[in-house]
Amino acid sequence: MSNTAVPQKSFRQRLASGEHLVGTFLKTPTIHATEIIGALGFDFVVIDEEHAPFDRTAMDLALFAARAVGTAGLVRVASADPARLLSVLDLGATGVLVPHVASAAQARAAAAACRYRGGKRGYSGSPRSAGYGAGKMWATIDANDAATTVIAQIEDPEALDEIDAIATVDGIDALFIGRGDLTCAMGAAKNDAPEVRDAVDRIAAAARRAGKPVAVFVGGLAEATWLKERGATAFVVSSDQGFLRRAAAQALDEIAALGKGAA
Repeated sequence: MSNTAVPQKSFRQRLASGEHLVGTFLKTPTIHATEIIGALGFDFVVIDEEHAPFDRTAMDLALFAARAVGTAGLVRVASADPARLLSVLDLGATGVLVPHVASAAQARAAAAACRYRGGKRGYSGSPRSAGYGAGKMWATIDANDAATTVIAQIEDPEALDEIDAIATVDGIDALFIGRGDLTCAMGAAKNDAPEVRDAVDRIAAAARRAGKPVAVFVGGLAEATWLKERGATAFVVSSDQGFLRRAAAQALDEIAALGKGAA
């Protein structure tokens, strides 16, 4: 029997191959949520710079914790500004979730900002992503380009007009269906209204034609089942705040009920 270790697939490779992946949003700027979630066996976390109070120091610590527990650390950036994308990738993010990608031009710009070869990512050998100066420049560049995951969040109605062009952009690894913003922008009654379902189907079909995986946010099993049937393979389930609220509400209800019984 050979003692040669089988190299582990990167998160980007696992995503591209259609593995069933489970992650969650991180909304609280501490290392502890990342540590707990990763230790439970979640495949990835998404640090939410867009809608939560993460500054660069907090993201640095959360990404450190993700590495410590062996889970992929993605960042949903606040914008597609190249400087912001560079910042989180230098911190060692496995990849980025780029919000409001509404055109192929925006998708190409985001992909280019995250890649060295053929792209526009600025190089430094000093950050975590480069091993704090431990590696050779071109080896570091190739390793980062191979591992960095770029996911385009489709959440604007106008993106549907260019969805096939967006999906085929080289360097965009997956499409994330942003049902919340689509629902809001469409004025739909809820996030599974007919017009939202139609948008989901159009995005999923474009991803399928381009050979790209689909990622989604889900509140629970029912939504996950519906979206898996549409081709989704990467699921962002709730958030650290959502898990805390649910568990706290359950504990409160159970223990408060003892007092009601005594009365």
